[in-house]
Amino acid sequence: MRVASQPGLPSPTAARAVRSRVDTGKEDADMNRILSAAVLAVFTSAAAAEPVIVPTSGSVDQTVGDLQAAVEAQGGRVFGVIDFGGAVRSVGSDVGDVQLVIFGDPRIGAQALSADRMAALDLPGKVLVYDTPAGSEMAYEQPEEMLAEWNIPPDAPVLTMMSRVLEAITSAATR
Repeated sequence: MRVASQPGLPSPTAARAVRSRVDTGKEDADMNRILSAAVLAVFTSAAAAEPVIVPTSGSVDQTVGDLQAAVEAQGGRVFGVIDFGGAVRSVGSDVGDVQLVIFGDPRIGAQALSADRMAALDLPGKVLVYDTPAGSEMAYEQPEEMLAEWNIPPDAPVLTMMSRVLEAITSAATR
């Protein structure tokens, strides 16, 4: 069946030409450029967030114990410790001694979650304790960077509180 052209509408030939142009991949190329720029922006912003590194004179186990005590002394709760080094050794590899301490204080976390519930995807707080050739270190992400993608202003008092707690507990655990 042949469709007649109507005033104001493209002719069937013009419609085929438009489809042909789409099929050539021009839109795909434009989309690829847009996606490439978006991916680059994500990786660039992620790479800009450097963890805070705190050297410690104790072993990883000692530092983890000191860190747990410091969290509790600040009124927080230790939710768990993940022994990545032990898990990796259980499958026949070795990454050294690496443990992640997971902790929080519901009084502080409630403030972040009140600003944006999605912050729960990055909470509770975490400090990584690991061996290096020079000794043990602790690493953590600044709250302003960790929660930057959520609807929490960078100057929010809760972020300052979180930063102070992280500084206090890592200082107490340095021996």
